[in-house]
Amino acid sequence: MVTSKAAIVAGLTLAGQASAALQPIIMKGSKFFYENGTQFYIKGIAYQQDAGGAGGETTTGTFKDPLADAAACKRDVPIMAAAGTNAIRTYAIDPTADHSACMKLLDEAGIYVISDLSEPSKSINRDDPRWDVTLYKRYTAVIDEMSKYSNVIGFFAGNEVSNNATNTDASAYVKAAVRDSKNYIKNNVKRWMGVGYAANDDAKIRSEMAHFFNCGNQSEAIDFWGYNIYEWCGHNTIKGSGYQDQIDFFKNYSVPVFFAEYGCNIPDGAEGRIFEETTALYSDAMTDVFSGGIVYMYFEEDNDYGLVKVSGNSAKTMKNYDKLKANVLAAKPKTVELDSYSPSNKAAECPDVTSNWKVTGDALPPTPNESLCECMYNSLTCVPNKDVKPTAYGELFGVVCGNDPAACAGIQGNVSTGVYGAYAMCNSLQQLGYVMDQYYKNQKYASSACDFNGQASANGAAKADPTCSAALKSAEAANKVAATATAGSGNGGVGGTGGGAAATSSSFASPVAMKSFFTVADMAVGLYVVIAMGVGAGMVML
Repeated sequence: MVTSKAAIVAGLTLAGQASAALQPIIMKGSKFFYENGTQFYIKGIAYQQDAGGAGGETTTGTFKDPLADAAACKRDVPIMAAAGTNAIRTYAIDPTADHSACMKLLDEAGIYVISDLSEPSKSINRDDPRWDVTLYKRYTAVIDEMSKYSNVIGFFAGNEVSNNATNTDASAYVKAAVRDSKNYIKNNVKRWMGVGYAANDDAKIRSEMAHFFNCGNQSEAIDFWGYNIYEWCGHNTIKGSGYQDQIDFFKNYSVPVFFAEYGCNIPDGAEGRIFEETTALYSDAMTDVFSGGIVYMYFEEDNDYGLVKVSGNSAKTMKNYDKLKANVLAAKPKTVELDSYSPSNKAAECPDVTSNWKVTGDALPPTPNESLCECMYNSLTCVPNKDVKPTAYGELFGVVCGNDPAACAGIQGNVSTGVYGAYAMCNSLQQLGYVMDQYYKNQKYASSACDFNGQASANGAAKADPTCSAALKSAEAANKVAATATAGSGNGGVGGTGGGAAATSSSFASPVAMKSFFTVADMAVGLYVVIAMGVGAGMVML
């Protein structure tokens, strides 16, 4: 293993430290504090190898949990600690894995964790957004696992999900995930852990995005705002880099703001980075507004943003690591004590629905309710046959919704009006059963209306659980409203339209690979439904 002398010294220091847990971080107004009242600034590094191998978007759904590899943590934690790191960001963890060894090493090094709640195959997809039972289970499982450790600050409910004006509808589903994750923490965790969002810097939607996630009922709003920003490249100034514009914009923001990713590698790649922006970030000019930042990233990979080259069991720090280390260790940001800090900033007003911003702040998609979805499915008189494969769902949705749009109202949502079907949060099988059953009923139970080329059957044993009756009636009422509100809307589909491929802002240089990697959905059926409803059914399988 190859490490710097400072890293070796740090490792020896860690070995002699007590294993007492770090005191939790808390939030007040737009600042973070240690529990003892001292202000906390994030001096972080993004710590996760890109599961795409070459930095690309994965299609397998696989990833490597960085907090489940004790040997790697033993190798890497001292290196990060030597550079003054007090926080890391991880993009995907396995909630069933054992994280105790890595979390103990991080705790002993004085390093906190902020982790994304999603993973490659279970995330809110900007092109087919949904917030459903499967994702809810994933998010809450991560919360359950990480809440064991006092050195967890909180979570990101999404990373650049809406990244331009064509896919702002996805933000409704991310904010619903924020709401439900916060509520889960409130009801199940005995201390504060925050839930935030990490956004890119797209000029057309940056203002609306920041305001939307901060506005309205604060039990539904973000606890902190992460900004992925790569505007400062090489030698620059706060004004020349555009940082002054960010200071001016966020000076009245009501929750903590920090750089969730930073570290432009233009023009000379990772080794050309001099991290002048790090010095600026912890200067008096910025600390009234920003609570630090997280450098992208620890591992040197094909996208050339790394601080450390890892080969097998060895790790060798790079020149830009030394630059970062020097600037972080030299940073002495001014602080305020918790008791003497009286925040005055107010939550933002929700943005208007415009051509660039499609989402109302008045209402969010429903909270996933597994019991309601199961009750609904068990009550259906027409259901998909058990041998129908998920790959066939998209075509079946298209046929049903193309022939009878009203049958699909209960699984749709209109992000511009804030009206959502009660079953928009159920899984794809349950939703398919629901729309088939609605079509069957609308056809007055004609025997041919529950066939679909042999892919569905009438369920003579259908019986709703009596304990579900009230919930099902309430859902039915909501779906009647949705049928009117979503009729003819362009925001239909299983969770709304996505609209457009992934894109990045042209105003900065960002590592596209990691950004796109964590926005892969499990199944894209929503867009098929929207197309079918827009042009009518191309074929009838009745």
